[in-house]
Amino acid sequence: MSKQQHNKFQTGNVILISLTHNLHDIYSSFLAPLRPLLIEKFGISLSVAALWDLVQRVPWLLNPLIGIIAEKTAARYFVIVTPAITAITMSLLGVAPTYTMVTILLFVMGISAALFHVPSPVMVKKLSGNQTGKGMSYYMFGGEMARTIGPLVITGAVTLWGLEGTWKLIPFGLIASFILYLRLRKIKISSDFRKGGESIGFWKTFKNLLPFFAILVGITFFRAIMKSGLTAFLPTYYFIEKEETLWFANSALAIFQLAGAAGTLVSGTISDKIGRKNALLIIAVITPVLMYLFISVSGFWSFAFLVGLGFFIFAPGPVLLALVQDREKDKPVFANSIYMTVSFITASISVVLAGLLGDWMGLESMYKLSAFLALGAIPFVLLLRID
Repeated sequence: MSKQQHNKFQTGNVILISLTHNLHDIYSSFLAPLRPLLIEKFGISLSVAALWDLVQRVPWLLNPLIGIIAEKTAARYFVIVTPAITAITMSLLGVAPTYTMVTILLFVMGISAALFHVPSPVMVKKLSGNQTGKGMSYYMFGGEMARTIGPLVITGAVTLWGLEGTWKLIPFGLIASFILYLRLRKIKISSDFRKGGESIGFWKTFKNLLPFFAILVGITFFRAIMKSGLTAFLPTYYFIEKEETLWFANSALAIFQLAGAAGTLVSGTISDKIGRKNALLIIAVITPVLMYLFISVSGFWSFAFLVGLGFFIFAPGPVLLALVQDREKDKPVFANSIYMTVSFITASISVVLAGLLGDWMGLESMYKLSAFLALGAIPFVLLLRID
C-alpha cells in the first residue's frame, strides 16, 4: 500500500464497517424487547430475567485476553465472522425451549460482541488514513442508531412471525458476514501500524498505558453517572416526577438517543480539525450547563435542551476511541481492549450509583448532583498530553 493510499480516507469501507456495527448492535439489542415475552413463556420473575443482562456482559471482562489473541492472529476475521454469530444467537432467542438455553445463547452472543468491538475500531483506524476522528464518528454513529432501530426490528418480526419465528432474521447476519469477507479479508489490522523494530511485550505495553488510561478513567467516570442516569431513567423521570404521559416520556428517550447519534457522527470529525483535547474540553464544559438547563424547565421546552444534552453526552465516544488509537501504534487492538474494559466497568458502576442516588434523593436531585460531578472531568481533560 502506498503512502498516499495509507493516508486516504476509504469512505466505502468505513461506511461498510459502520453499517456492520449497526447491524451487529441491532441484533444484540433484541433482549430488552423480547424479555416480557420470555418471562411469560418460562414463567420466571423479573430478578431472574435480569440475570440475562449480567450473563451477556460477563465476556467483556475478557477483553484484554481477546486483545492479546487478536494481536497474534488475523483479527480482521473477528470483524468478519461475529455479525453472523450474533445474528444466529439473538434470532434464536424466541425459539429457545428453556431458560438455560436462552442463557447459553446470550453468553455466546456476549463473546461474539466482545470479539467484534475490540478489533473493529482498529480496522476503522486503518481505513481512515489521517482522519481517525471522522472514521470513529462513522463507526459510533452506526452503533448508536442501532439502539433505536433494534427494538423496532424485533417487534416487527414478532408481529409478523410470532415469537417462534424470530429465527427468520438470521440470513441478514449471514449475508453481512459474506459481504465483509469479500471486502475486508485482505486488510490487515495491527501489523501495518508498526514502524519497524522489535515489538514490546503486552505487560510492558500495559504499564506504559496506565497513566494514559488513568486519565481516561477520570474523564469517563465523572461523566458516567449523568449519562447512565439519563439513558436508564429518563422515561421514569418524565413519567413519575414530571407527571408527563408515557408517550411523552418514551418520545423523550427516542429524541435523546437520536441526538446522541448525531453527536457521535460529527464529534470525531471536529476533533480531527481542532484537536482531541480541545474537543473533549468543550464537551466537558458545555454538558453540565445543558444538564442544569434541562432540569430547570418542563414540558416540550425541555426537549430543546434535551437535544443538546444528548448531542454532547454521546459526543466523547468517537473522540476517545480516536485518542486511544492515536496513542498506541504498536499494539492498537490490545490498547482498544483495555479501553473497552474500562468503559464496561465504568458504565456498570455508574448505572448502579445512579439508581441508588435516585432512590435516595429523587431523580431530579440526582441529575443535579451528576451535573456537578461531571465538572470533575475537566481537570482530567487538562491533564491529557497529546503527542
